[in-house]
Amino acid sequence: MALISFMLSIHGRVYAGHSIELPCIAGGYPSPTVRWLKDGRPLPSDARWTRRLTGLTISDLRQEDSGSYACEVTNSFGSKEVSGQLHVIDPLRVTLSPKNLKTGISSTLFFTCTVEGSPEYTITWYRNTEPIVPDEHISIQGQHNDTLQITAAQKLHSGAYQCFASRKGHTAQDFSIILLEDGTPRIVSSFSERVVNPGEPFSLMCAAKGAPPPSITWTLDDEPVVRDSTYKTSQYTLSDGLTVSHVNVSSPLIPDGGVYRCVARNSAGSAEYQARINVRGPPRIRPMRDITAVAGRNTYITCRVIGYPYYSIKWLKDGMQLPDNHRQVVFENGTLRLTDVQKGADEGTYLCSVLIQPQVSINQTVHVTVKVPPLIQPFDIPSTSVGKLMYIACVVSSGDMPIRITWHKDGQLIVPGSASGVAIETKEFMSSLQISNVTLKHNGNYTCIASNAAATVSWERQLIVTVPPRFVVQPNNQDCIYGKAGVLNCSVEGYPPPKVMWKHAKGVGNPQQYHPVPLTGRIQIMSNGSLLIRHVLEDDRGYYLCQASNGVGSDISKSMILTVKIPAMITSHPNTTMARKGQIKELNCTARGEQPIIIRWERGDTVIDAERNPRYSISINKKGDEVISTLKLNPAERGDSVFFSCHAINSYGEGRGLIQLTVQEPPDPPELEVREVKDRSMNLRWIQRFDGNSIITSYDIEYKNKSDTWDHMYTTRNISPTNNQANIVELHPACVYSIRMYSYNKIGRSLPSKELTISTEEAPPDGPPMDVILQPMTSQSIRVTWRAPKKELQNGVIRGYQIGYRENGPGSNGQYSIVEMKATGDSEVYTLDNLKKFAQYGVVVQAFNRAGTGPSSTEINATTLEDVPSEPPQNVRAISVTSDEAVITWAEPPRLTLHGVLKGYRVVFWSLFPDGEWGEMQNITTTREQVELRGLEKFTNYSVQVLAYTQAGDGVRSNVLYIQTREDLPGPPAGIKAVPSSSTSVVVSWLPPLKPNGIIRKYTIYCSSPGSGQPAPSEYEANPEMLFYRITHLTRGKQYLIWAAAVTTAGRGNISAKVTVEPAGKVPAKILSFGGTVTTPWMKEVRLPCSSVGEPTPTIKWTKDSEDSAIPVTADSQRQILSNGTLVLRLVKAEDSGYYTCTATNTLGFDTIIVNLVVQVPPDQPRLTVSTTSTSSITLAWIPGDNGGSSIRGFVLQYSVDNTEEWRDVFISSSERSFRLDNLRCGTWYKVKLAAKNSVGSGRISEIIEAKTHGREPVFNKDQPLLTHINSTHAGLNLQGWTSGGCPITDLMLDFRPKGTWAWQSLKANSTNQLFLSELREATWYELKMKACNSAGCGNQTSQFATTDYDGSTIPPIKSARGEGDDVKKLFSIGSPVILVTLGVALLFIIRKKRKEKSDKLKKYSLAEMLISKNNRSIDTPVKGPPQGPRLHIDIPRVQLLIEDKEGIKQIGEDKAAVPVTDTEFSQSVNPQNFCTGVSLHHQALIQNSGPLIDMSDIRPGTNPVSRKSIKSAHSSRNRYSSQWTLSRPSQSQSTASARTLTSDWRTMGSHGITATESDSYSASLSQDTDKGRNSMVSTESASSTYEELARAYEHAKLEEHLQHAKFTITECFISDSSSDQMTTGTNDPADSMTSLSTPSEPGICRFTASPPKPQDYDRGKNVAVPIPHRANKSEFCNLPLYMKTDPFFRKQGELHDPCPAVPPREASIRSLTQRAYHTQGRHKTLDPAKQQAQTLGHSGLGSLGTSSGTATLPQRTLTMPSSNNAATASTSSTSSNPTNSNKVGGSRDSLLESSSSALGRLQKQSVGAYSKSYTLV
Repeated sequence: MALISFMLSIHGRVYAGHSIELPCIAGGYPSPTVRWLKDGRPLPSDARWTRRLTGLTISDLRQEDSGSYACEVTNSFGSKEVSGQLHVIDPLRVTLSPKNLKTGISSTLFFTCTVEGSPEYTITWYRNTEPIVPDEHISIQGQHNDTLQITAAQKLHSGAYQCFASRKGHTAQDFSIILLEDGTPRIVSSFSERVVNPGEPFSLMCAAKGAPPPSITWTLDDEPVVRDSTYKTSQYTLSDGLTVSHVNVSSPLIPDGGVYRCVARNSAGSAEYQARINVRGPPRIRPMRDITAVAGRNTYITCRVIGYPYYSIKWLKDGMQLPDNHRQVVFENGTLRLTDVQKGADEGTYLCSVLIQPQVSINQTVHVTVKVPPLIQPFDIPSTSVGKLMYIACVVSSGDMPIRITWHKDGQLIVPGSASGVAIETKEFMSSLQISNVTLKHNGNYTCIASNAAATVSWERQLIVTVPPRFVVQPNNQDCIYGKAGVLNCSVEGYPPPKVMWKHAKGVGNPQQYHPVPLTGRIQIMSNGSLLIRHVLEDDRGYYLCQASNGVGSDISKSMILTVKIPAMITSHPNTTMARKGQIKELNCTARGEQPIIIRWERGDTVIDAERNPRYSISINKKGDEVISTLKLNPAERGDSVFFSCHAINSYGEGRGLIQLTVQEPPDPPELEVREVKDRSMNLRWIQRFDGNSIITSYDIEYKNKSDTWDHMYTTRNISPTNNQANIVELHPACVYSIRMYSYNKIGRSLPSKELTISTEEAPPDGPPMDVILQPMTSQSIRVTWRAPKKELQNGVIRGYQIGYRENGPGSNGQYSIVEMKATGDSEVYTLDNLKKFAQYGVVVQAFNRAGTGPSSTEINATTLEDVPSEPPQNVRAISVTSDEAVITWAEPPRLTLHGVLKGYRVVFWSLFPDGEWGEMQNITTTREQVELRGLEKFTNYSVQVLAYTQAGDGVRSNVLYIQTREDLPGPPAGIKAVPSSSTSVVVSWLPPLKPNGIIRKYTIYCSSPGSGQPAPSEYEANPEMLFYRITHLTRGKQYLIWAAAVTTAGRGNISAKVTVEPAGKVPAKILSFGGTVTTPWMKEVRLPCSSVGEPTPTIKWTKDSEDSAIPVTADSQRQILSNGTLVLRLVKAEDSGYYTCTATNTLGFDTIIVNLVVQVPPDQPRLTVSTTSTSSITLAWIPGDNGGSSIRGFVLQYSVDNTEEWRDVFISSSERSFRLDNLRCGTWYKVKLAAKNSVGSGRISEIIEAKTHGREPVFNKDQPLLTHINSTHAGLNLQGWTSGGCPITDLMLDFRPKGTWAWQSLKANSTNQLFLSELREATWYELKMKACNSAGCGNQTSQFATTDYDGSTIPPIKSARGEGDDVKKLFSIGSPVILVTLGVALLFIIRKKRKEKSDKLKKYSLAEMLISKNNRSIDTPVKGPPQGPRLHIDIPRVQLLIEDKEGIKQIGEDKAAVPVTDTEFSQSVNPQNFCTGVSLHHQALIQNSGPLIDMSDIRPGTNPVSRKSIKSAHSSRNRYSSQWTLSRPSQSQSTASARTLTSDWRTMGSHGITATESDSYSASLSQDTDKGRNSMVSTESASSTYEELARAYEHAKLEEHLQHAKFTITECFISDSSSDQMTTGTNDPADSMTSLSTPSEPGICRFTASPPKPQDYDRGKNVAVPIPHRANKSEFCNLPLYMKTDPFFRKQGELHDPCPAVPPREASIRSLTQRAYHTQGRHKTLDPAKQQAQTLGHSGLGSLGTSSGTATLPQRTLTMPSSNNAATASTSSTSSNPTNSNKVGGSRDSLLESSSSALGRLQKQSVGAYSKSYTLV
């Protein structure tokens, strides 16, 4: 057995992280076994350790791998072992701190160099790349020189400092930058000298800057300032290094004055500042200490004066005033400076003299002692050598005694003795240092230090001790391995350090001649003198001589022999070689080196064992000192394309030859993928995974239509191998292709790649739309029609069109505005809205598909229709020419506002009368810009407006221009009376002229006597304010003619009629005042004069005509008759209108006049409807109501968005009957209301209607694909699938996430064409949510999609795993319907039972309650004008009368327009199973197609109903029917059976008045379908009133059993067909939409006239039962209507606040039964006498109401009144029988059953004025 080698010394030290092989090559027979030990133990298992035939390989070395390794080889003949040490060294890592430092000069700095790794290292320091040499400022400390200290750093110490750590050729370093600034403190801010009073606080501030930041101290007259109760000091440092210090003196006294000094100090130096602070008071001088000065330096002496003021400070010495030489200076503040102090001249006593008053001084002395510092005589120290004697003397040549002398070496005090080998001898002014035996340790700097009381001085010199060189380590013979590093050891010492030189002599025999070793990068001399050969060569063998010298003594030298051992090495091998797959390949390797040599083959990292793998064979051949090894591969395979290595191993090393074998073959097919697909091209990308170990030379791409065979393929050949992608062009859009690919190298062609199937994208159309035609529709719209592009040019499915339009007129920008629409077919039509009026537009149309937009059609021009001018004529002026003529001039409106061809102008004018009324509106048409108005009323105010008109109609009127015609002669007085007042006088009265034609200046009265012979009548003048005149001195019994005339500035007018009068002694009663018509606004005071004469004095009586009788007018709070007969009416109302008669009576006769009083009121509410709507406008039309007796001045239109309360006002002219609201939001609901104004004020607000502009929220077209393209990482979304709904899409938001995850990724799209989702996961299912919004709302679309795999293949859908529970699921899916059916049957049975119970309860409810139980919605709308009462709005989806069960309704025949229904039919027994709470009144048998519709609502006295236009008869038109329902009194036998009465509390009305005011309310239930309610007709006050009045009229008939008939007439109804979703009223155009009237099912409108009689006579209605409120508890109180909550009856005593929480208006509509009451504000109408008589008779039975048996049917409670005991009895029984029916209150404040005290008062005054009222029911 032979053990070949094991040498760890070569690789003994290895760095951590590297790899090493410990060689152990053994041979023998039988083959030995090898075992490795570490530190005496078997190796543990570790993947980093690999056992090989040649040894142990350790990779990724670690520190713990260090230790002793042994290789033990054993076979049956014995064993051998070899061991060695392995040292794993960590790499050096150096950290220098601090890293960067900026500080001041004189600072002390410390640098620490931290080294990680093996502890065997040396540290060297560098500054600015130069080695650092320690000196007086720099010292290097620490065991490894790891600390650098800089003391009192100077400017030159700035720079870059480096710390180098070295260990046997390995070096690491770190650096730090130091910046030193001049850090000497400097005062940057200070205080100034000042004078303060005792007790006046002061503060001193001193700020200094330096590096490091200084500290500040304070002194007062050279005494430290101590912090106490008097002095407060503070100090702080700012971030910029500024140190600030304050001294605060809160209550200074005289001793607190003096010189304050601040001193800033740091390690770099100090700075100071001082100033005097004077405290007022008697001056004095502080005691001054004696001063010691140093000769040669400067000294300051301060006279410490306190107190202020003083005159001057003087210094004296030896009686002489200073200064007396150039070295003395006296400052103004009293400080004396002595420069370059001299002992003889300046030492002595100094006197400070302070002049405090004239001829008065105070003095203080101070003694100055001058000290002289020592002076050392310079000396030098000569060099010496070891073992010699040394004597060094230090002599002080001058200075004050005593003087102390000490010695220091290298900054440390020398302690004499045997340890230091130094002796010191010191005398009075001299000291010597003696060394008896000089050694090397005595080298250094020696310093002599002399000090006395004045100063300390020093002198330093260096002692150099020389030592001859000597060997520390001598060179020895040494073996080195070729190619490795070798160190020839040689170490010497001496002082100065010896210089080492190496010499070399070649050969192995005796050395011939030494030559100096050339020092190159390969060979270097180390710092200890050893020679380092980094790479040993064979030429390095031979003799080496190490020679050292330092100039001291003789040189020394020593020789050695270096032997070079050659390790095994590979001398020849191929680096690379090629082989063809399947062929035989041989690899050769040649090695040389020290024998024996073993050669090992490896494939990669695996040793080749030819015995186990027959595909390999190894052969060895020796030639001389070379060994040749051959490896044969039979055959070569693809896996052999690796690195093969041959390893040559001997005892001195191992050599390796690396051979790269490349086995070539045809390439693998490329991996093909589609990167991008377009309409006519696609971008392909491929990856060539394996090129067959041969350069790819080209690629071929083949593609075909998927339906074709590869025989019809297209080929792109010879694609450059440098490309990895290609574009395939000239494809057809929207076509499916199959694609494959080949790759080529020098060996051959690959197999085809995996075949891909790809669809090209659509391309934008190549052709424009055809047959584009424009047709103007209105002044702002043009209809565009066209056909789709040619089929072959569409390039896909046409998704829609873009219509571009622009104005082709002057001033237009030429830019197209674009609108989009969805494609609907081959022919399209679109209407362009909101265009400019009468403007020419150019229109182009483009088709688009999913890919984009095609070319546009040829521009076609069209002009919008003419419209009315939008601006009035300009510069309108009016000039009054005469009293009846005026001239109006103007200028043409701006051309751009004409909107058509100007046809002419129209001048509109009307007169304004003094009473505020307007005259008839007139107009004149002309083509000129001037018109003369002739025939005007004289001296009359006129309003003038001018408008321009076109073919389309009248334009906007100009602002009203006011003009007054000139004065003229007045007309005759309108009337004249002359009556005798005595036997000699008459009284004349007259009326002003009907046409004054100016301001009346006076009246002239003429009196003449026919036959008297007088040629001219007598004339009398009267003031214009006087309308009567007394003419006296007439003759009794003589007749006189009397007439009058008015006079203006223009002259006297025409005379009045002549009247004849004869004075008489007895005068019958005559009235001087005139009758006629008096018009006044309401709520004013009116005086009706009735002046009379007569003898005896007449009596005056006023009456008011009422129907056919006259009612005397009596005085009360509202009426008063003055002593002169004038009737004063205060705060007149509409009911005060009528004919008033004044009668004057005396014994001789009577006289009467009749005055017609007309009270003007605000106009009635207009009837507002919607005529047309568009996407941005709503056109409204209205019919004005009664003008209230005064001309309507205009209308105020208010509108707001439905869900807001921000109303906007629009003012409209009185002549307008329609208006269009423009610039509205698309697809939005709006609320609109209208009010009229006259001279009295604003009238009632119209019904609030709602209308919606065209448009709806976006919807995704189900026919459109949501995803256009999906691959492994991207998905294309088709945003064009969204239809806008008519309103432009404003926002488009997307959320997507992988299925099964929580977090959504959000994306907001800006375009509406296509969007790509990127960075998706491949082969993943995704969830997608899309949301598109416009002004009408938002639409949503959800979807799921999956990305493809990397090769383009799709993935299967996610399926739930089938488990054991599938059978249970099947059973559940089968059983669930059975269970649901069973539950449904049970639930139906329960519901029928509940309905039966509920029907029994409903029998107790009256018709009124059922009528009022309707869906309600409260809308609080602030309106302008007179305050309105609370309003209740009810949405009614379907017209229903809740009367009785289905069997109770009579079938109405075709020939009957009115069917009487008796109360008996209402009271018949009800079948509970068939009870129905609502029966529709729609009967097709009642359809009529002719006759006008009469609007009977709000009929006023003196007005005619408005005849509406008839409705066209068609299937989709509105059908109308009429019916009349008559309710009659039930019989006595049936009275007790009826339980359907109004559940209210009741009180009776007695002779002493009403006991409680009416405060009824009906409940309204919440709608079950609020969404449908929005589409229904907006409920109005009149709709609510109709339900209420029907109910209350029915209750009225039930209560007043004596009434035979209480009629409810359905005046007319018209409904739309059930298939129509819109209805229209008041128009002939069936296309006009009235969206506010649309209902979900059978919509319609009915108008009812409720005409019940009212109580005629108050006295005969003592016991009429009237409803009173029910006092509710707190829970019920919160559900009461608003107006009832304000009634004190419902509040508890002392409760002043509302106990219910506030509810927002919108929430209030949802809160169950909370409602608002309202005023119906009905108008009275006089009935014919026959009806009056019938009603009068009808009330005859009221007196017995309380005692009849019919009281059982009355409501539940009757309050006993003092005049009726029977009523109390009935009341009690009623209450006890039905105690539960008092939970509801009914009615409104102003209803048909009007029974409040104020209403009854009006009944008493108005007698039997019954009334009727019409309403609209929707």
